[in-house]
Amino acid sequence: MSKLIENRYEFVLLFDVQDGNPNGDPDAGNLPRIDAETGHGLVTDVCLKRKIRNYISVLKNGAAPFEIYVKEKAVLNNQHKRAYQALGIDTEKKPDSKKNTEKSEEARMWMCKNFFDIRTFGAVMSTGDFSCGQVRGPVQIT
Repeated sequence: MSKLIENRYEFVLLFDVQDGNPNGDPDAGNLPRIDAETGHGLVTDVCLKRKIRNYISVLKNGAAPFEIYVKEKAVLNNQHKRAYQALGIDTEKKPDSKKNTEKSEEARMWMCKNFFDIRTFGAVMSTGDFSCGQVRGPVQIT
């Protein structure tokens, strides 16, 4: 199992791109994101998290406990169901809301144990019938 992040660390990531588009804006025809005041390009926190997720996925070959929760074209609620199935809970019928609340804590722990990006960045996993609650990760990118 990976070592938990225990302390707060702050990093500055500075890089230079010429004639590139490291973080295109899909709402603007994938044009580069640009600061209106300075004219400098912007790279969002979401873009940086995606680069970290992709790196870990390649490095660890997507195996637990380094699976990636937020993937392209993936239905997140299917991952929630996996947690409930791993705990031996029938996922064929819609759960009783009281029982689901009781199992949500166990499911959240299972998700944290298996998914690198949930342990690292946190996640809101309270969608769908099989809620796994919320996690605030120790790594926040702004």
